[in-house]
Amino acid sequence: MRAAVLTFGLFCLWLIMSGVYLPLIIGFGVISSVLCIWIIYRLDLVDKESITQQLRTGSSIRYLFWLTVEIGKADWAVAKVILAKQMPSQQRLILVPARQKSDLAKVLFANSITITPGTVTVETESDQLIVHALTDEAADHAALEDMGKRVCQLEPGWQESEAK
Repeated sequence: MRAAVLTFGLFCLWLIMSGVYLPLIIGFGVISSVLCIWIIYRLDLVDKESITQQLRTGSSIRYLFWLTVEIGKADWAVAKVILAKQMPSQQRLILVPARQKSDLAKVLFANSITITPGTVTVETESDQLIVHALTDEAADHAALEDMGKRVCQLEPGWQESEAK
């Protein structure tokens, strides 16, 4: 069952990215997806854990929508900085607490910071992240801690009192 789900997911990704819907090409996609999954099973590269078991699905979908809006806002702020006549020198490194329990949630938090324009996660430590911020607006601790809290809410068993 797991192999079938992985094969179907890989094929769907392949189909979306190829953009060609001719029968021969679709057949190649099916064959290559099956072959790839067979190879990773033969190499024993499929772990027994699953991301869906580590994150709550409904919260994940809400988080993705929220993150998309935040990326749009940050895009606008960075575009204003880049198009300004004089580039402001407000760059800095900041420490952001990482209160997530699982490694997956910490990676998701660090990547969320990095894909938001104007910020890059430079280093991850067990309980904090070192983040490079382009502007004062990007270095807003409250906004980054809110993002961290939202990632914590994706973890099963999260309690409101744990985020403080």
